[in-house]
Amino acid sequence: MKIHIIAIGGAVMHQLAIALQQAGHIVSGSDDEIFNPAKDNLKKYNLLPQNIGFLSEHISPDIDLIISGMHAKADNPELHKAKELGIKILSLPEFIYEHSKNKLRIVIGGSHGKTSVTGMIMHVCNYLNMSFDYLVGSKVNGFEYNVKLSNDAPFIIIEGDEYLASAELAIPKFLIYKPNIGIINGIDWDHANVFPTLDIYLEQFKKFAEIIPADGALFAADEPNVHSILDNTNLNVSPQYYSTFPYVVDNGIFYLNYLGELFPLQIFGKHNMQNIAAAHCVCEYLGIDTKSFCKAMMSYKSAEKRLEKYFENDKLIVYKDFAHAPSKVKATINAVKERYPDRQLISVFELHTYSSLNKNFIPQYRNSLVNADLPIVFYSKHAINLKQLPDLSTDQVMVAFDHPNLFVTTNINEIQNYISKNIKFPAVILLMSSGNFDNWQLNIDELLKNNKL
Repeated sequence: MKIHIIAIGGAVMHQLAIALQQAGHIVSGSDDEIFNPAKDNLKKYNLLPQNIGFLSEHISPDIDLIISGMHAKADNPELHKAKELGIKILSLPEFIYEHSKNKLRIVIGGSHGKTSVTGMIMHVCNYLNMSFDYLVGSKVNGFEYNVKLSNDAPFIIIEGDEYLASAELAIPKFLIYKPNIGIINGIDWDHANVFPTLDIYLEQFKKFAEIIPADGALFAADEPNVHSILDNTNLNVSPQYYSTFPYVVDNGIFYLNYLGELFPLQIFGKHNMQNIAAAHCVCEYLGIDTKSFCKAMMSYKSAEKRLEKYFENDKLIVYKDFAHAPSKVKATINAVKERYPDRQLISVFELHTYSSLNKNFIPQYRNSLVNADLPIVFYSKHAINLKQLPDLSTDQVMVAFDHPNLFVTTNINEIQNYISKNIKFPAVILLMSSGNFDNWQLNIDELLKNNKL
């Protein structure tokens, strides 16, 4: 097929373009801005658009299919031209469903841990040489691509985002996948720009649970928000609840505990033990015995920017994490503090999403930084303007987070100096953002040079 991808520069969309080309399709694409790593990846496969921008001349009658990303707005000239020519248009989730409608569809939903749980299931199945397709939002260790689509794999593992499918299909992506097997790995209000109240947000997960068929399975985190929708809903299948996989911690190392046998892990944190419990439910459903699961998990490493270790010596350890929602920020900080209780914990958090920059939502962050010794919050005034949100003052942020040692800044260049003046070795620095800190990079050499023991 000849396939054109609108918004090809997205993290998943560019990976889909590569996967489709690898499968033998003729692929083209367009976007109004493309950054690395997407830019280099597309260039490597000769898929980088020659002209940046959405242009109607990119659309010709010989195109068989248009796949449209969320970044493509309703007034996109390429979408308009495709409609005029009668070319079939699908959103990303619609395309994934069309490809996998004859497969077992395993969809991992929830406000947090989706990428990690998806990656864990992928890792275990790969470790055991099972054949499967997948779609995941971030790079998983041991997998070159975020997307794999084949004709022969019996099942597909999908990270099921509750965000909207596209500008023209304003329903959550995870509903379009029509899961046979579903996970709800906890619910905490997010995406306030689309779901303005917690009740509206909860309703999306209720719909997700309701579409799972009687011959399928629903696994759910044993949490109040999850019970509030599942316990009072007429479902086709009874939910099976999980909490954390049994574990012990010794000298900062987390071990899975199965019938008294300990399996050391490369990841840590109570939230990851819940993620492992979710992954175990699915793997057990697929016929994988628990001991094999535990053995496979010993070699699992975090997905990209999911508590990913960036630097380590005896004085300083630096982690990067994708955390952005209040529950994610709190869970990540708690995990690092639990592993390194005797080190100063410096957390640097960027407010970047629509929700986190919304003055009505930001009070949800209260107490999220409580276990950080030196918490720093940064946000860009430019990001607020781009998202067309009302101004947010540093005083409003201070009040919302309610931490006595909090430093708030809109000047990214202040962060390095503030850390240099206040760091106490041994220390661990945790960088948390769903953005890129305005392309700022922590200068580790400068910290170590200026703060000798």
